[in-house]
Amino acid sequence: MFSINKWTFLLLFLPAPLLAQQAPLKLDTILNRIEKNNLLLQTYALKAESYKYKAKAGTAWMAPMVGVGTFMTPYPGQTVMDNRDKGSVMLQLEQDIPNPAKQNAQKRYIESKGDVEMAGRAIAMNTFKAQAKSLYYTWIVASQRIQILQENDKIMQMMKKIEQIRYPYNQSQLSGVYKASAKIEENQNMIRMQRGDISKAKAWLNSLMNLPGNQELEIDTNDTPKFIPESGLDTTLLARRRKDILQMEQNIRSMKLGVGAMKAQAKPDFKLRFDHMSPLSGMMPKAYSVMGMISIPIAPWSSRMYKSEVKAMNYEIQAMEKERSGMLQESQGMLYGMQYEIQSMEKRIAAMEDKIIPALKKTMDADFANYQENKLQITAVMGSWEALTMMQNNVLDEKMKLYQMIIDYEKELYR
Repeated sequence: MFSINKWTFLLLFLPAPLLAQQAPLKLDTILNRIEKNNLLLQTYALKAESYKYKAKAGTAWMAPMVGVGTFMTPYPGQTVMDNRDKGSVMLQLEQDIPNPAKQNAQKRYIESKGDVEMAGRAIAMNTFKAQAKSLYYTWIVASQRIQILQENDKIMQMMKKIEQIRYPYNQSQLSGVYKASAKIEENQNMIRMQRGDISKAKAWLNSLMNLPGNQELEIDTNDTPKFIPESGLDTTLLARRRKDILQMEQNIRSMKLGVGAMKAQAKPDFKLRFDHMSPLSGMMPKAYSVMGMISIPIAPWSSRMYKSEVKAMNYEIQAMEKERSGMLQESQGMLYGMQYEIQSMEKRIAAMEDKIIPALKKTMDADFANYQENKLQITAVMGSWEALTMMQNNVLDEKMKLYQMIIDYEKELYR
């Protein structure tokens, strides 16, 4: 009872992150953590937020201008015939009044750049997903290699012991012991290499999740990808799914709003000025002047600027629309080709796993049985073992290629 209470106490007061790390993580969990915690992804949202404030700043008015000076004041030494000629002290207030239509058009254009940034975030996330999947499946394949290598180690250890037992009775040669020892060490080196690949994948996955590279991490090694081809890869479907197409559409939309903002330059701006004069002579009355001004942007020498800019932006929009259509068409053909390649690879792997490896394993078992009965030399058994091991490694190589092809397919589908 005391022991049960002790462990219950420890479990209750262990830190939650430590407990969470004990359970293997599935790929979806890792991808969700990357989307939530990755620092580079967070920069896109911050940039998009900055454009909101830039757009708000664009609707502000210029600061008013205040001036104080003299008005119609004679130079020193001049003869003043009348007190009226002494001039006045002048106070001037001036305010630029922008056209609201121009400001609103510019505001919409600047705000649209935030949408472009968020579309860029989706592209970056798609890249991070592909990178995380590649690391995740590399880890899985490395784990499967280690399992094979550990089984091989048991077989080689057993053959080494048999050789050591038979040698004193002249039933084997000393070279057989050395060969088995060399194969055991070579096998251990392969295991070390695979563990190094796992450590590298673990460090990179942690960094993508904004965790220390040496953070403890376990994955579900049974979480292998399943390829489900898209039944209808039309350009409409791709336009909805591909993040780079979404970003291009946001760019086109932003450019169109930029055209609207440029066309709004044809609208006039306003200015209001108020002048107050206090005469230096008490005989003169105080006076004021109020003036309203309006710009004339349709004047030929000023309209050339925004008219030419509108034409240039329209041509750029047309080019982007053509590029968008070309990208969709090219992607459609590429994805169909990738589907056929993946399906062909799956058939090859199935044949290797269902036919070739079982046959090689039966050969190995038969040779090993004969070896145990002292009917075969160790070199013959090693030949069968090496053939089986090579084919098992080839299958894992092909599986890694298959997983990478599926990753590339999904990346292209959601690019």
